[in-house]
Amino acid sequence: MRQLERKKARIGIVTVGHEPYWAQFPGLKEELEGYGKQFEQMVSGFGVEVVYAGFTDNVDRSFQAAQYLKTQDVDLLFCFLSTYVTSSTAATVILQSGIPAVLVALQPQNRLDYHNTTTYMQLANDNICSLPEIGGVLIRAGKPAMGIVVGTLRDNEHAITELKQWCQAARAVRAFKYTNIGYLGHTYEGMYDMNSDPTAFTTAFGAHVRMLEMCDLAKLVREVKPAEMTEKLEEIHSMFTIADPFIDPVTRPVCREDLEWAARVAVGMDRLIVEFDLTGMAYYYRGLDNNEYERISSNMVLGNSLLTGKGVPLAGEADLKTCAAMLIMERLDAGGSFAELHPCDFEDNIVLVGHDGPHNVKISDGRPIIRGLELFHGKRGSGIGVEFSIAAGPVTLLSISQDENGKYKWIAAEGESIKGLIPKTGNTNTRCRFHRGAAEFVEQWSMAGPTHHFALGVGRMNAQLAKVSRMMGMSLEIV
Repeated sequence: MRQLERKKARIGIVTVGHEPYWAQFPGLKEELEGYGKQFEQMVSGFGVEVVYAGFTDNVDRSFQAAQYLKTQDVDLLFCFLSTYVTSSTAATVILQSGIPAVLVALQPQNRLDYHNTTTYMQLANDNICSLPEIGGVLIRAGKPAMGIVVGTLRDNEHAITELKQWCQAARAVRAFKYTNIGYLGHTYEGMYDMNSDPTAFTTAFGAHVRMLEMCDLAKLVREVKPAEMTEKLEEIHSMFTIADPFIDPVTRPVCREDLEWAARVAVGMDRLIVEFDLTGMAYYYRGLDNNEYERISSNMVLGNSLLTGKGVPLAGEADLKTCAAMLIMERLDAGGSFAELHPCDFEDNIVLVGHDGPHNVKISDGRPIIRGLELFHGKRGSGIGVEFSIAAGPVTLLSISQDENGKYKWIAAEGESIKGLIPKTGNTNTRCRFHRGAAEFVEQWSMAGPTHHFALGVGRMNAQLAKVSRMMGMSLEIV
């Protein structure tokens, strides 16, 4: 399934030099070209496709490099400064190609051997000299650099971390290129924060919003073959633990009919993703009188959780903005599970974070549970719920909302997933601790104007999210 493949980001690299030096210092050009190749090899190890635009040392070669890069569908450009260079040589590539760019200045040596340094040696390590010049020119041109990375060419933890994060950011941005995000049904009635304008969404993110009907899915569910159901049931049993009912009266045993119907719907969802070439989907259908559409929509949780864990985010209640947040977190290798704020535990000073509906089983703390439910609170129908906590350790919340002008804004917060008891209600619940404390965090988070849903991912992701939001031209508020 092509939709389940991770699309690699395409990273352009251009090494920039200064032509007047070559006649003055024989061998310098060749040495600097070699450092550019070392940098190219370094970036190739970050799981991206590298497009090398060569060594440019004057404006004419910069024009040629820009022209080449424009034909290569590049997501992000690393402008590797090999020595002092004029801004005309470096900025020309960036401005003419129109590709978001990061200026990179990595010295070959940690420091100069001051007692034995020649001018040649200084020039071979003069990478940072022109950063202020180039950075200032790009700001004056109205196209500032996405970022600047300074360090050494070998074994520099800071530089490696920054470059890896930029590559991850480029992958998150690429997730929306040439992409269809499905929209099935309608938003949950009365949730004003979730209503989305598909044209505004496409303008901001680049992805096409593909409108789907329940009849599209119902047709595919009806066509499921017995062998496909058997295979899906095996996948379900290998992934989940089946739980008995709890004291909550809405829970019930998971019977064979429940599992078989959930498996059939899951296969139908797999087919829907393929048939409409979807990278993600937001969905909600109200249902009526236990008809076919209601029985399908209320049993999408299991299959959609499997899909979300495979990199195809499914957002319940037709929350298109949170689907985008989940896709970003997934492409940053943080998972990204559909979530909202649940009750606080003021004794332990934590907030329960979770939701009913589809979740990212890939980042579960242990084996996820499926529990039979007589009803889904606030929704029609009955079926199977998915229950687990996010893996213990650092976590990040990402909400994508809109301001008073309709412009998309991102709100993020880092916290900690803490092991402990959660309600056994067939929903996800994660015990999250924030440095502000439970009450102050909820106050500050809500004051920032988020949607009530968000993507919950693992790891400390604020630095990566800052890079992605900058590349996409959207604001990010850290709570």
